[in-house]
Amino acid sequence: MGDVAKDLAAGTVGGAAQLVVGHPFDTIKVKLQSQPAPPRYAGAGDAVRQTLAAEGPRGLYKGMGAPLAAVAALNAVLFAARGQMEAVLRSEPGVPLTVGQQVVAGAGAGVAVSFLACPTELIKCRLQAQSAFATAAPTPAFATVATPAAAVKYGGPMDVARHVLRSEGGARGLFKGLVPTLAREVPGNAIMFGVYEATKRALALAAAGGGGQEATSSSEQLGRGSLILAGGLAGASFWGSVYPADVVKSVLQVDDHKSPRYSGSMDAFRKIVAADGVIKGLYKGFGPAMARSVPANAACFLAYEIARSSLG
Repeated sequence: MGDVAKDLAAGTVGGAAQLVVGHPFDTIKVKLQSQPAPPRYAGAGDAVRQTLAAEGPRGLYKGMGAPLAAVAALNAVLFAARGQMEAVLRSEPGVPLTVGQQVVAGAGAGVAVSFLACPTELIKCRLQAQSAFATAAPTPAFATVATPAAAVKYGGPMDVARHVLRSEGGARGLFKGLVPTLAREVPGNAIMFGVYEATKRALALAAAGGGGQEATSSSEQLGRGSLILAGGLAGASFWGSVYPADVVKSVLQVDDHKSPRYSGSMDAFRKIVAADGVIKGLYKGFGPAMARSVPANAACFLAYEIARSSLG
């Protein structure tokens, strides 16, 4: 099996682990980001309580069909693209990349994965957010979400896709929010993979007692606890660095196509800040996102490393 095939297979396993662990947190994040004004939820805890009361545990996994169907492709593309970038940047076969080169490889992988993540997340966000819109009150002029008229009761991921293709400009409609998706994925993955590699090397260095090159080599033989720590820190660094771009992406993707509130990414950014301020507006749902990032990415990287190692 070639390196690309190994990265594709291991990325698939890592993505599945990430989705199972992290999706409930993601559902609450999107509901908080896209809720109407006045807000339906007082915070993350209230959103969890209301979701469980209204829909049961299944409500926390709403919209999982789309990412479950695409998670193999998303993470396979991410890790395979990163692997190919590593091959391009590596000066000699077998020579470990520097942390700076891992940052560049992560950025390149972010570009590749954005074109698959955008339509997948549009479908997911529509399904996750529609229950928040269903009982929404009329929104003021600069509210940060779409009006109740945008609330369409979708039957599932394919129903969302059919609606967008039929009523929102065909395939182009599925790529609504591509600019903020790129603004999230490119720097986010650059930082995430850089932090992951730097943490692995720091842990290996500590274990080797300051052994320099020996520590770099031994980072490939780290225990599972170290991989979980490195993956958790990497995930936290991703969301901590690019969260506002994710908020802009979410509100654009659930905006009403016929009566759009936002003309584009910058317009959405300005209106969010004007309505709610920088912190309250651009970091809405940040708590669930960070709570999700550590266990979900720890599971993803651990599963990837185990699967990749088992493939040789």
